[in-house]
Amino acid sequence: MSRIGHGGHRPRKRFGQNFLHDTGVIARIIAAIAPTPDERIVEIGPGLGAITCPLLKALGKLDVIELDRDVIPLLRERCDKLGELRIHQADALKFDIAELLEGPDETLRVVGNLPYNISSPLLFHLFERADRINSMVFMLQKEVVDRLAAPPGGKDYGRLSVMAQAICKVEALFTVAPGAFNPPPKVDSAIVRLTPHPEPLLDAATHRALAKVVTQAFGQRRKTLRNTLKDTVNADTMTALGIDPTRRPETLSLDEFILLARQVTTSGQEPVGLEGS
Repeated sequence: MSRIGHGGHRPRKRFGQNFLHDTGVIARIIAAIAPTPDERIVEIGPGLGAITCPLLKALGKLDVIELDRDVIPLLRERCDKLGELRIHQADALKFDIAELLEGPDETLRVVGNLPYNISSPLLFHLFERADRINSMVFMLQKEVVDRLAAPPGGKDYGRLSVMAQAICKVEALFTVAPGAFNPPPKVDSAIVRLTPHPEPLLDAATHRALAKVVTQAFGQRRKTLRNTLKDTVNADTMTALGIDPTRRPETLSLDEFILLARQVTTSGQEPVGLEGS
């Protein structure tokens, strides 16, 4: 998940490397993951093994995805004799975790210290495989966790909030101060748990429509829905759905965005209600 010590390896800014060294934080992260030997867990960005070592010891076997070739020998050395460590040298943004599953019904858990410079696209990449994931526990920039968990009405609520909450239950767990890392980042970090909904809220077509509606709505968040969505859902239709077109996007609940998305997928039909959302 994150990194402990340097082990002679200099953290690389282009990989977003900050090495976690605070043993108390490491223990809290392991407790939040709560690994058990019968689980299949994949770690993104193991680095030098701060979280990898205790995970591997608890699980007996662990898959990890690491982009930096230079840390892999050091990681292997740290994890030697703790269990079966399966290292996939790859870019997590391009890696399909479903390839690690052995059967069509098998699922896994994903954990990781996601590089802050790619955290949002990586989350969306993983959301595409939510049907094969039981849960995700990540360390992210606190600002990103605040956005993931944000309720409607505030400045943190936006595209990431709506799309994440449409797919997962979001739980912000605890904050991690910069001093827990070497070198210390310039921002606070936080741990978040994302649990995909047992039954998807949306079918594929409605999910695509939701992505379109949300992207348009928050593209100019200071404007009203009447203006931002005029080419997708007209004001009369919004009114018929019970949504005031003079509202701004950050005031809409997830259910209301889903309502608009369903209207897009049923264009030309009677407005659909919230039942079953």
